[in-house]
Amino acid sequence: MIQNVCNAIFSQVDLQFLIMNFLSPVDLCRLGATCRYWRAMVRDPVLWRYFLLRDMPHWPSIDHLTMPRLELLNMPLVNEEESLSDTEEAEEKRTELKCDYMSEYLKGCPSYRQQWLPSGAAYEVVTSFFQSLVRSSEPRYAMFGPGMEQLDVSIVTRLMYAPDVLPVSGTPHRQINGIGSGISYMFNNQHRFNILTLYSTNRADRERARLHQQSVSNKLFTFEGEDDSGYPICSPAPQVQQVCQVVDGFIYVANAEPGKIGGGMTEVAQIQAVLSSARDSKSRPLLVLSCVSREEAISTTSLQNGAHRNGARNRIPSVDMAKILGLPQLANPWMVQDTVAESLSGLLDGISWLLRCSGVKL
Repeated sequence: MIQNVCNAIFSQVDLQFLIMNFLSPVDLCRLGATCRYWRAMVRDPVLWRYFLLRDMPHWPSIDHLTMPRLELLNMPLVNEEESLSDTEEAEEKRTELKCDYMSEYLKGCPSYRQQWLPSGAAYEVVTSFFQSLVRSSEPRYAMFGPGMEQLDVSIVTRLMYAPDVLPVSGTPHRQINGIGSGISYMFNNQHRFNILTLYSTNRADRERARLHQQSVSNKLFTFEGEDDSGYPICSPAPQVQQVCQVVDGFIYVANAEPGKIGGGMTEVAQIQAVLSSARDSKSRPLLVLSCVSREEAISTTSLQNGAHRNGARNRIPSVDMAKILGLPQLANPWMVQDTVAESLSGLLDGISWLLRCSGVKL
């Protein structure tokens, strides 16, 4: 009799979890608000760990405030081989890491992060205060990275001829320490900002390398050797260091097409070298445009088979890009934004974040 009752209870719980797998996270949160029982049920770590693994590859952006702690995903929830003392030790470790998959999901998912995070991010408040003390004519950003040179569609060229997205407001003739001042754009028809592009080499060499899928000698950086862990150490060329001293932030264009991120550690070294050369280096924001040439074409058959939903995307996910580039280890505010060079989709979201970090009130 008791065994039958237990089986019935477990069957009921299993059925409830099966149903919850088909609910959206917002529906689960509403369900959890109905009573104590459902509040405990919907916070089950297995459920939200599943949501994280399922949905993270589809998030179009992530930043230093919303990046999930990926190390939590590698922690076993239950290990049958553990002894009682081992289990207690693992439990202490999980408690120490505050293994709350629900919180990690809600703070990272773009649909919910605005409701989950504080209304005013600390870095925006501090940056806005200091920017109000010294107001420049327009924020200036240095743009660099392999995505500017390796893609079939040039994002820099598209920027210059996309008045419906970002109108060009001028090409000033002044120079920044001997280097051209770049191009000024108008955001929302009222906020001017300047982008200075830094190419690794001349145009002919870049085009030759792109056509033949070859690497190019990067003249922006000097290879200084390796550290004790075998990671490369780079230093910016003198003219790049001068630019880093006067810009308000950086735009790194990463190549998000699968199989093209090859030199991950070299890219990490170059990003760190540029940020360390900046004036007030820890306060300079870094926007990473995780860029592909064109929108991915998803066939009706693929949608019916669930391939797109299950992670078959023709780009490196934003969370993975952040990890590859070592962004969680940076002290600077940073953001990764999925972008398409041909349509410039996603670009305005990234620029909006960058301007807010520079104290511009949008």
